[in-house]
Amino acid sequence: MMVLCFPLNPLVLLNVIESNPDLIKPFFYLGWIIWVFGMVLVMAPVIFFPRRGGVAKGKAFVHTTRLVDTGIYAVVRHPQYLGGILAIFFATPLLYQHWLFVVLGTPGAILVYLGARQEDKRLIEKFGDDYKDYMQSVPRMDILTGTIRLARRSPAK
Repeated sequence: MMVLCFPLNPLVLLNVIESNPDLIKPFFYLGWIIWVFGMVLVMAPVIFFPRRGGVAKGKAFVHTTRLVDTGIYAVVRHPQYLGGILAIFFATPLLYQHWLFVVLGTPGAILVYLGARQEDKRLIEKFGDDYKDYMQSVPRMDILTGTIRLARRSPAK
């Protein structure tokens, strides 16, 4: 819910921080593009895990029994974490263009990244060597490197 509501930032809505009427419009529009892209990534496990993760009928998407390494998971290991960083910590300073969002967002992005590192450790315990092999071929959150690696792995058509 926090990610969905973040463009309606409580600090702005409660007038703790005044919205800037002199926004740099290209940054504002870029912020919305990044937010939408981030939200698509946040929704990835909700879509892919029930279909490809061996989730039992009636169980939540977090109850995967198989390693998912296709779709966006062939590009980055943690699209949900990356999406959260983009939608909350990158898009917000562009949308509101206030220094406080950069100050608050920097440690927030670092904490989410560290959470993804912890998740890797948990997933090694769950999936073992298969996950270690997956880690060698798919970057944690670097979507550019992941896209390049995927293009090199894919057979030419």
